[in-house]
Amino acid sequence: MRKDITIEAQPRETRGKNEARRLRVAGSIPAVVYGSGGAAIPVAVGPKEINRILNSKTGHNTIFNIQVSGGENTPVMIVDWLNDPIKDNLLHVDLKRIDLSQRIKVKVPVLTVGDPKGVKIQGGLHELITREIEIECLPDDIPESFTVDVGELMMGQSIRASQVALTGSMKLESNPEAVISHVVALKAEEAPAAVEGAAPAATAEPEVIKKGKKEEEGAAPAEEKKKK
Repeated sequence: MRKDITIEAQPRETRGKNEARRLRVAGSIPAVVYGSGGAAIPVAVGPKEINRILNSKTGHNTIFNIQVSGGENTPVMIVDWLNDPIKDNLLHVDLKRIDLSQRIKVKVPVLTVGDPKGVKIQGGLHELITREIEIECLPDDIPESFTVDVGELMMGQSIRASQVALTGSMKLESNPEAVISHVVALKAEEAPAAVEGAAPAATAEPEVIKKGKKEEEGAAPAEEKKKK
């Protein structure tokens, strides 16, 4: 999805770990702008602006403008990024130029709404199997997400990728038979496996009931004797 966002970038003359460390100390991170027939350009960008886009509703599918100081101003998408495994702060990002007239492939989240009848009426279990599907479309047609209504799902029924409503230039790239969501029966608890050569164990509840009944039958004569 295209957004009216422009991020400033500064060209980088040098590369390497030392340069990347220097940029991070100064409050920037290394990045590369590439694709769409143009040369790859190493730049430095602000991590806060990039994180703001990654954490937005459209996430890495957001199309925004990158303004390279003294150079190009072009629409891009975040195609790859690296986070520190311990601190989780952003370390590097790859930005791909986007030709707004050319179709691209993207993965879009799939959300569900409604309470399945198979759960409310039949006591089944609703499972979300696939959380995103891949589509191909023009950049301006990339949706924020897809929504499917699961309210009518009964036990044993499912919604597949082919049932997700597509509009405009969208074309499904995922397997049409991929299950998005379904309602299944709850699995019965399995009895513990029997030990070879051992006699089958009686269940605890019948034993308690049977034992309690004997005690009650034996208690009546004792009480009668006391009364006498």
